[in-house]
Amino acid sequence: MLPLSTDESFNFEILRTLSLARYQGSDICDVLQAVSRITAGDIESFHDAFNNLADRVVAQADSLNAAEHPVSARDYYFRVATYYRAADFYLHGNWDDPRIGTLWEKQTNAFNKAIALLPIPGERVVLKAEKFEIPAIFYRAGSGDDGVDRPTILAFNGYDGAQEELLHICGFAALDRGYNFITFEGPGQPSVRRNQNLGFIVDWESVVTPVVDYAISQPGIDPKKLALFGYSFGGFLAVRAAAFEHRLAAVAAVDGVFDFHQALTNMFPQALKDLIDTANVEMVDKVVIETSSSADTPVSSRWGMQQGLWSFNIRSPSAFFEMSKGFTLKDVASKVRCPVWVGEAEHDIFFKGQPQLVKEALGDLATLVRFTPEEAAAQHCHTGALVTMNQRVFDWFKPVLKW
Repeated sequence: MLPLSTDESFNFEILRTLSLARYQGSDICDVLQAVSRITAGDIESFHDAFNNLADRVVAQADSLNAAEHPVSARDYYFRVATYYRAADFYLHGNWDDPRIGTLWEKQTNAFNKAIALLPIPGERVVLKAEKFEIPAIFYRAGSGDDGVDRPTILAFNGYDGAQEELLHICGFAALDRGYNFITFEGPGQPSVRRNQNLGFIVDWESVVTPVVDYAISQPGIDPKKLALFGYSFGGFLAVRAAAFEHRLAAVAAVDGVFDFHQALTNMFPQALKDLIDTANVEMVDKVVIETSSSADTPVSSRWGMQQGLWSFNIRSPSAFFEMSKGFTLKDVASKVRCPVWVGEAEHDIFFKGQPQLVKEALGDLATLVRFTPEEAAAQHCHTGALVTMNQRVFDWFKPVLKW
């Protein structure tokens, strides 16, 4: 593929932003113009390019009369939200950076303006879990009082992604096919981490179960046709939740993750893996913090550790590594009862080899679907090939959910 940056991490994140153009989340020349102003490996230049782009586009959006031109305004505000999220992406190494809050407020405001202009406006709700609140957005495929009980996709993102991004990844694809679509976030994910100061938890069923409770209480939803869609690291969390929440009719893991600790440490050089295995807490923390703060360290390694500490809400790298050991399907896969679609990207830079382990653990319940370079869909989570990904997922959902 033609690279968008000589930096591997920047290349992927630029492709990620560009790929949302298919489903109203960005525009091609916007992104390419921003890319021309980014210096490979310089995270401040990445922030500046997308922040300046967002500021330009929001000014255009605000100049429109949304009452007279709702589609035009909606499309602009969706782009604004995407670009502010991109500007925030690499900033989490400094937890005190005020931009982590201000950029999120800007993206949220823009997204809210956009979903209010949908033919059936998206509805934000806050659901109650035992120890936290779950922000969610409900997008209806029908009015809810038209007498049609529809299947519903319950979708959430992963290690770094927002629920807002999912509307462009698979939400419009679901709505186009007549599915209701509900997104949500749990501990460790953008708004819960920011607003409730909570990091990731293993027992993701404590997030999913209140969402299921809410879904089955709503008119226009068939309670027997609920499907869970977990994206990226969410591919692990979705299967984990399905082991305990048995009202789900199907699960899509895009893509499959069996053991997060194994996947995480496989991305490290052997010397660091050996050091982690020594359990020398002080040395591990010292080396990892120094390495993840150095401009000489590849952005992918810097960001991976900084995002992990931030999203798990933990300061110590050694404690993070220890906590990550609990994120495995080893002892819970046997409890899953519903069919599971498991995606596998041949060129996955994060979770290579993990989908096959999920398939082996789930046996006949799992359908493993491989995406290859020949079909231009082999990147992590099939970024840049969302049409192909959605075709595979929703064509599988159709007979399973009988829709």
